[in-house]
Amino acid sequence: MNERSVRIGNFSGYLGDRFTAVDEVLAGDPVDVLMGDYLAEVTLAALAADRRGYVAYFRKQLRPHLATLAERGIKVVTNAGGFDPAGLAAALRADLAEAGVSLTVAHVEGDAVLDRLPEFHRDGYALENLDSGAPLKDWGFEPIAANAYLGGFGIAEALRAGADIVVTGRVTDASLTAGPAAWWHGWTPDDHGPLAGAITAGHIIECGAHATGGNFSGFRTVPGMDRCGFPIAEVAADGSSVITKHARDGGTVTVDTVTAQLVYEIQGPRYLNPDATVHLDTVRLSRVGPDRVAIGPVVGSPPPPTHKVAVFAQLGWQISTMLFCTSPDVEEKVALLRRQLRLQLDGHVDQLDVTPLGTAAEDPRSQWEATVPIRVMATASAAEALAAFPAAVGSLYLQGYPGFHHDGGAQPVRAPWPRIGYWPALLPVEHVPHTAVLADGRRIEAPLSRTFASPEQLAQGRSPEPPPVRGDGEPGRPGRRGRRGRRGRRGRRGRLGTVAHARAGDKGGNSNVGVWVPDPAHWDWLCSTLSTENLRALLPEAEDCDIVRHEFPHLRAVHVVLRGLLGTGGSSNLRVDQIGKSVGEYLRAKHVMLP
Repeated sequence: MNERSVRIGNFSGYLGDRFTAVDEVLAGDPVDVLMGDYLAEVTLAALAADRRGYVAYFRKQLRPHLATLAERGIKVVTNAGGFDPAGLAAALRADLAEAGVSLTVAHVEGDAVLDRLPEFHRDGYALENLDSGAPLKDWGFEPIAANAYLGGFGIAEALRAGADIVVTGRVTDASLTAGPAAWWHGWTPDDHGPLAGAITAGHIIECGAHATGGNFSGFRTVPGMDRCGFPIAEVAADGSSVITKHARDGGTVTVDTVTAQLVYEIQGPRYLNPDATVHLDTVRLSRVGPDRVAIGPVVGSPPPPTHKVAVFAQLGWQISTMLFCTSPDVEEKVALLRRQLRLQLDGHVDQLDVTPLGTAAEDPRSQWEATVPIRVMATASAAEALAAFPAAVGSLYLQGYPGFHHDGGAQPVRAPWPRIGYWPALLPVEHVPHTAVLADGRRIEAPLSRTFASPEQLAQGRSPEPPPVRGDGEPGRPGRRGRRGRRGRRGRRGRLGTVAHARAGDKGGNSNVGVWVPDPAHWDWLCSTLSTENLRALLPEAEDCDIVRHEFPHLRAVHVVLRGLLGTGGSSNLRVDQIGKSVGEYLRAKHVMLP
């Protein structure tokens, strides 16, 4: 066991993150492990659609720095293996040989279960959809990828066996931190408390600059926001941690930037991971120095007895384009466009979506203040059926609404692309192998926890609703007496974002939003303002959604899951904000009665 905290530095939060990230973090503060996350659900969907194997982007990023990694003894852990971790490991070994650098590469496998789906069906595992409850056999589409979310102990075993670089396929994002921490501190799978702390730290740094000011509703106060640096987690032997960043780089680490990532893409107070269940409602944050936020020991309990499985299938094809119209009469122009396209495309496409974005200024100072973009999208089961789409759009320049135009600097869209569906399910842990494969071919099975949580222990539940709003009944307007007996005052109406931060993300077809207030005096007000009833009024798009609401008093946060807002998943819904990234900012823009 190593008593010193392990310093784990992130260099990627998604496929497409800054290419120069490895250069930057190696020029920054010392770290023991570099961690790169590339596999969001929509990224896996894109990889599946293109029938691609591993993430070549990572290989190009790492290639110039192999000698430096060897010289400094820095370990590298990444899920850039995608659908072919063995292939990426082999490619990296070739790069090392060409560079004359002696580093050992291992990979983790077992997550790919596509070929075993018939076996699971024969054995009575229906792989019911986590949202609808329907069995996979009733989906009606042929899966093209199926991957279980593995934990961190395959990574830990590879590092213990001497690997310098470990590449994985689909592990949970937080496993890329929990695995190295377990190796460094000598934890076992039954050390649920320390593991929960490392998972929490991993969740915070997994998305890169999300923890240092990126995508943060308080971005106007972030120094060096033009180029936020990457975060570092210092994970101690008891699982407590400090989140920081490279001192030379832009951005900041504060209680608010860490809270923003903590409430991102969660489903409630129980954060379920293959190595432990994290009790997020026990997380406490404190500032312990400039750009240093401490996370005390986190309560952890046994993990679930199942692994989440992400299944993908091609649902058909899609095509879209962006048009523009200029006021006045925007509503009528959009309605005309919708009618004209339907006349030409009915019978060809399965779905046609015409969505205007924004509102023209009442008295515009420029043409662009008077202009509203319109996203037009169509889907069909066969690519040939969408061949009529470009011609239908192009035929309206002289017969459509006045001022019909597209972006003159952009090429018109000509060809459709695959539409990929997402199916989340569960498999018992014992049916998912988890193996570290070393460079010499040796295979080490990852150890398992001796105990697992019951369904009752994993239930997310819902927080009690605050007392009913009193007064005039306006959404978000607390009455004369606030929650828990505090006297409140009616203030002025204004944007929720005047006093609250928010961060939103996706979990399959569900959108999650965490809203919190920096000022403790506003906590009761926030809870009353964001009751389920008021949320439904503030977010009419969620009218038909099941809204699951939780309170996190230590964070002064109200967290909600809008079930079904994103259809069946980010890769297949027709929303312009496909994975719900801006739902939090939209909520902050709503006017409520401020405290």
